[in-house]
Amino acid sequence: MSEDTKVQAELRESFGKGFARRLRAAGKIPAVIYGHGTDPVHVALPGHQVSLIIRRANALLELDIEGTSQLALVKDVQKDPVHQIIEHIDLLVVKKGEKVTIDVPLVVTGEPFAGTIANLDTTTLSIEAEATHIPQNIEISVEGLEEGAHITAADVVLPKGSTLLTDPEVLVVAVSVPVLELEEDTTAEEPAEGETEAEAAQEDAAK
Repeated sequence: MSEDTKVQAELRESFGKGFARRLRAAGKIPAVIYGHGTDPVHVALPGHQVSLIIRRANALLELDIEGTSQLALVKDVQKDPVHQIIEHIDLLVVKKGEKVTIDVPLVVTGEPFAGTIANLDTTTLSIEAEATHIPQNIEISVEGLEEGAHITAADVVLPKGSTLLTDPEVLVVAVSVPVLELEEDTTAEEPAEGETEAEAAQEDAAK
């Protein structure tokens, strides 16, 4: 665990929208910790620090709750749809060495063969990994791949100790030649021989 993921959490016993608004106004984020058969624990987290940490997918926090250390995985972040303010965070209790199921973002690296493009069909893979070794993302190289090349979930190299849970046959990347849109033919039909433009216009109107 790195120092930047160590978070001081304050126990809270007050609830409700009004109290949550006061917490956020004070620069704190209401959160709940659950899992492992324990009763939910309601806490307040330092807003600025935590908002930076959770920019990473599947962030793991080392909480200090009144002197007690607890690892917790960020499972859900609720935001105001308009102002994008973090309103609440759900945290899952985890233990060192424990395996957890997460969806990890995929990142394409490299350039395919000249004149082709690599289309990412699946943006995440579901894997099982150790709670303290969760990858932020999984890189997929498309360097030099030619038209028609496909990469499935089974082809993706996972971090050591991880297990693929997504269907191995799911298409992840497909390499193809981009299709250029043909310009519409805007040329008007020429009048038939011996036909005046006025007659041609009347025929078009009658169609």
